Amino acid sequence: MAKKLYVGGLPYSTTQDALKEAFSAAGNVTSATVITDRMSGRSKGFGFVELDNDDDAAKAIEMFNGKEFEGRKIIVNEARPLEARPPRRTGGFNRGGGFSRGGDNDSF
Repeated sequence: MAKKLYVGGLPYSTTQDALKEAFSAAGNVTSATVITDRMSGRSKGFGFVELDNDDDAAKAIEMFNGKEFEGRKIIVNEARPLEARPPRRTGGFNRGGGFSRGGDNDSF
């Protein structure tokens, strides 16, 4: 069964192909993804690598965790499932409510 690994501390210049090529030394890489910012398209400095089996994943953790990759020390461990987040607020900008005259003065 395939095992997904989290890879943190990546240089912003790292490509998915470079990540896949490096981790292929540990076994057959099913997928390699570098997470990017939606607006700028720039790498966020982390990604995920999926390997064919648990043995290859354990080997990859041993080979790469705490080691230097493209000039930076990276963190590699088993990826955790995405936790549920609270729903986002909807409705655009909230600038507060209405107009307040203040006091008992009815004239403007």
